[in-house]
Amino acid sequence: MYNKQKGFTLIELLVVIAIIGILSSVVLASLNSARDKGANAAVKAGLSGIRSQAEIVYDNASPRSYDDVCVNTNITNAGNAAANAGGGTFVCNDGSAAWAVSTALKVAEGAAAYWCVDSTGVATGTAAALGVNTVCS
Repeated sequence: MYNKQKGFTLIELLVVIAIIGILSSVVLASLNSARDKGANAAVKAGLSGIRSQAEIVYDNASPRSYDDVCVNTNITNAGNAAANAGGGTFVCNDGSAAWAVSTALKVAEGAAAYWCVDSTGVATGTAAALGVNTVCS
């Protein structure tokens, strides 16, 4: 009669642990890219929400003007929140006839490293920061 003990060998346990480690690293890498895409979506939503507030500023100005868009507390708060999500700085330019806001995306989407929204209705990714323009180019 053989007296054989049942159980796993050390090699079998090490192989299982290695497989679990490889699978968990793949899952974590996928989660990081999802987080980055979520941060980009937060930047885009934050800057797009500025559009309606800028129109309220325009309607309340006498005479009608976009001159006070960048000093409005709601707009600067929304822009700074978008900049925090993207990890960049919020840029706001206004003039009497137009305004534009921009901040960096968390991760570049193709050639677009920044997201820009302006008073003409444009919301687009750009390769460079806004600068002093009042339109996204």
